[in-house]
Amino acid sequence: MNHQVRKLFPLVALAALLGALAYAVTFGTLPPAEFSFSNSDEVKTVDPAKASGEIENRVINGLFEGLLRSMPASDTPDENGMTAMEPQPGVSELPKISADGKTYTFPIRPAAKWSNGRNITAEDFVWSWRRTLHPETGSKYAYQLYYIQGAEAYNSASVEPYDSEKADSEKADSEKADSEKTDSNGRVEIELADRQDSLQPFPRGTIRRGLLTEIVKPPKPETAGLDEEAAKDELDLWRKKWSYIVDVKPTKDGKVDWDAKGTTEKFTTTEELAAGDLQHAMQVLPDFETTVGLAAPDSSTFVVTLKERTPFFHHLVAFYTLYPVNPECVIEHGTPKWTKAENIVSNGPYQMEFRRVRDRIRMKRNPHYWNAANVKFATVDALAVKSNTAALNMYLNDEVDWITEIPKVMVPELQKDPGYRAAPALITYFYRLNVTRVPLNNVKVRQALNAAIDKKQICERVTKAGETPARSLVPPGMLGYTIAPCGEYNPERARELLAEAGYPGGKGLPKIELLYNTNDNHRAIAEVITRQWQQNLGIRVELANVEWGVYLDRQQTLDYTVCRAGWIGDYPDPNTFLDMFVTGGGQNETGWGNPEYDGLIESAGKEADPKTRMEILHRAETILMEELPILPIYYYVSINMVRPEVTGFSNNILDRHPLHILNSPNAGKGTP
Repeated sequence: MNHQVRKLFPLVALAALLGALAYAVTFGTLPPAEFSFSNSDEVKTVDPAKASGEIENRVINGLFEGLLRSMPASDTPDENGMTAMEPQPGVSELPKISADGKTYTFPIRPAAKWSNGRNITAEDFVWSWRRTLHPETGSKYAYQLYYIQGAEAYNSASVEPYDSEKADSEKADSEKADSEKTDSNGRVEIELADRQDSLQPFPRGTIRRGLLTEIVKPPKPETAGLDEEAAKDELDLWRKKWSYIVDVKPTKDGKVDWDAKGTTEKFTTTEELAAGDLQHAMQVLPDFETTVGLAAPDSSTFVVTLKERTPFFHHLVAFYTLYPVNPECVIEHGTPKWTKAENIVSNGPYQMEFRRVRDRIRMKRNPHYWNAANVKFATVDALAVKSNTAALNMYLNDEVDWITEIPKVMVPELQKDPGYRAAPALITYFYRLNVTRVPLNNVKVRQALNAAIDKKQICERVTKAGETPARSLVPPGMLGYTIAPCGEYNPERARELLAEAGYPGGKGLPKIELLYNTNDNHRAIAEVITRQWQQNLGIRVELANVEWGVYLDRQQTLDYTVCRAGWIGDYPDPNTFLDMFVTGGGQNETGWGNPEYDGLIESAGKEADPKTRMEILHRAETILMEELPILPIYYYVSINMVRPEVTGFSNNILDRHPLHILNSPNAGKGTP
């Protein structure tokens, strides 16, 4: 370790003394793992369908594996020291793709097993992806599956009555294969209210399948004059009063006979309305088996049918939302109890040994992993160290092998250390704005806030690791894409915009709360932006520092005014940044929506020509940067501190570092 760093660090480390002391006590009573890393905070969940953060990603990628997984494309970095990350075989070999690019056939490895020893099957993937799409799962990342035929309708519970003319047209198409999935055209599945546990969507209650013939709706309420949130509540109450008339079809040899005469039954999803022949149903959804493009023709073959050719679909398959979960484990224990160390069944290179809240998750090598022979570390610890200063202190004291963040004030000195790893990253740091709240419902206020931030000052005086000021959500440098910039730093123009919005000199503007999760660097940035807004606009700002789990909950429920955020590209394409801001998107979390923007994102998903597709996405980002439900702050440089003796750790733009390919002289020594 660099002597000068050791000499200077005590001045910084004093602030982390209590936290470091607590960890020292823990380390003193627990045998060390062969490899340990600081994971910044407490993991909120290890459920692939419900996770949404990088803190969770690091652990989930140790515990689980998808059909494919993102891995270094080469053992040798390029001339800039970077390694490309590409989807590579995981539970499956690389898929066979149809000529039209819409059908992917994945062969499941015969050697792929769950940590309890059971073979992984194609049916496990159908079940897991169905669970992710189920409305009651509440997956924020469910939209990643919307490229699959019928997936969006299933996730949004979008059903329409049977159209006989459309059915006749489809029947007349003699070229249509019997096994091909159709759009819903009235086909629904009704789950009766007889679950073992009404709060657990799995195991499901009795399922009836048939043709929806009519939706009986009371008069639609008037929402004119209501604010957006109140209008939404009124419409939600209205929808709960709908009743569904279904021609329930008989089952023959375990299959629904769609052509047979059925029985007319009525359903409501509101228990209080159920009476007489109106039955209570938990859900009325499009019929999954015939409308969603997922199939398991046999236990070792998983077939996915897309709506359109999707050039980045293999990257999505390698993302953790699409990882499988063990159906028996989820059904037996329920959510979230199935993720407890004593219950969880996983399929990755590691399995959970134990979890200590506000301390660590310990993972141990999974002997049933298909490639277990090449997993070097027997045990790995993911430590919940909130303070960057405390984490660095632990690194300097040889208590951890890898830290994912460092105090920005120490960057100039730590750059001299052989363990310092800095690299360009496909990451943007930004602030979300809750546009459902006054005054952020006014676009000129949002534009004023953006124009009043000196982003260059933040990069030069706070972050100091080579970050660059951001004027777009999509980072620059993606092949074939031109970013759409927002307004530049201009305090005079910012004051004009604020006056035009009705708040000259900040007069009459309500106090703005700025929410961020506990982190030294987030606090430092928030303090600078607070001063800039106060100096340039005369507005009052109050900082709100909360723990990671609380931060995620408040962000998701729009319980904030301004909220710090960051986005790591899930794959190297502008779409991974832009598609999350469609109206009502699971990762939108701003209350903003724009029909033209939504249409452009949808059009880009269907566009086969790469150049035209990038132009469409550019137009979408132009709208986003004009309306500014988010404020781009800077483009990241990923900074890690890794022991020089650790191998397999490669700089890459996604800042992803698979645990199972890391190695060091400590591997194989075992946990005492």
